[in-house]
Amino acid sequence: MNPIERALGILLLLTGGKLVPATVLAERFQVSHRTIYRDIDRLIALGVPVDAERGAEGGYRLASGYLQPPVALSRDETAALLAAMALVRSSRTVPLANDLASAEKKLLATLPKTVHGLLKEADKIVGIEPIPPDIFHAGTKAEPTEDWQRALDGFMAGILDGKRVRFDHVNPSRNTAKAHDVEPYGVMFDRDLWYLAGRCVDTQTVKVYRADRVRDLEISGMFFRADKSFSIKTLLGGAWLSQAMRRWEQEEEIAKILITAQQAKKLSADWYYRHAVFTPAGDGKILLSIPSTDRARILPLVRWLGPGAELLSPDGLRAEFAAELAALTTLYGNEASAG
Repeated sequence: MNPIERALGILLLLTGGKLVPATVLAERFQVSHRTIYRDIDRLIALGVPVDAERGAEGGYRLASGYLQPPVALSRDETAALLAAMALVRSSRTVPLANDLASAEKKLLATLPKTVHGLLKEADKIVGIEPIPPDIFHAGTKAEPTEDWQRALDGFMAGILDGKRVRFDHVNPSRNTAKAHDVEPYGVMFDRDLWYLAGRCVDTQTVKVYRADRVRDLEISGMFFRADKSFSIKTLLGGAWLSQAMRRWEQEEEIAKILITAQQAKKLSADWYYRHAVFTPAGDGKILLSIPSTDRARILPLVRWLGPGAELLSPDGLRAEFAAELAALTTLYGNEASAG
């Protein structure tokens, strides 16, 4: 029996879920313990998840869930999954992208020849319109990077393995990166961006992290018990953003804008600003408080709101906006005089 045949035989013996001692394997294949150890190392090097336990009652077995029973899918079921994959791929970056590609090839291999060629190029018959750029919220636009893909893949692996992950999360407004130790719970896709949801070990609270701002993610050796009551659905509909804003209010400087009731009504329909704080200020005015003083966020908002909106703070942004308005007044004032 050559090494390849023996490795396949060992793989089949380990599928039962029970620990198989090296002694039993050595006797079964009539080789030395050292040869069995080399065969196990060869399987692990090929990506086969072999769990090993030491001791008198130890041995080897395949990681739970590695080999799944065959699933018989109809032609239409397979086509539905391929269409769903086309939808997922339209997000540009997806969790476990390489595994998705290999799964798609396996699905295609199960199809009859009559439709194999048609669905092999599913993008010709399934069209997905990408999410258009959001000019008003320019900060939400991000191009896929290798860091982004590694963050998604590593976070998903942490979920599947039940292990904590460690990473740095970049704050672009501060130009800083903070280390986080997280129990990964789930991922979600919102407005062309992926977000990672998990329990922060330091604060013991569930937080949401933008995947494109995650750097150097690694899976730790620390196992954790997933919270069975958690569901990613509880964070949808902007719930995660509302929670994050309440936290940012304790951490960031606040920008305050005095607006009209009509302007407040418009902003309350916006996916982002509806989670800010709206406080009645008398005379039909509303005080809008936003936990950010990023000029790229605040100044475009005030310009868009137009007459009736007054930027109260921070003072630096108010002065900058006043200078901008003065320049515009000069420009259009001269044109009015010439007319």
